[in-house]
Amino acid sequence: MIDKPLFLYMTMSEMFSDHLSTTGAYPQKFILSTLLHRQYLRDWTLMRQIVTTRLDPTNHMGVPIEIDEASPGVMIAADGAEISLVSPAA
Repeated sequence: MIDKPLFLYMTMSEMFSDHLSTTGAYPQKFILSTLLHRQYLRDWTLMRQIVTTRLDPTNHMGVPIEIDEASPGVMIAADGAEISLVSPAA
């Protein structure tokens, strides 16, 4: 479980940026469990207080967010590969 404010949001942003710069393509989607999605929404609420541009809680930087209770939290790369958002020790 990730409990540090903005940790999940920033991790997703970093993974998005790394993927885009490496492949030149957007990831297909992020898949979050209900718990991770609640943490994401908490982070999203904090970001809304800081960022003046429009934020959408159903997308992260234009990448759709899907909820799947069985998911450990992954980013689906452009080629379909699953990349874990959090390490098992997190």
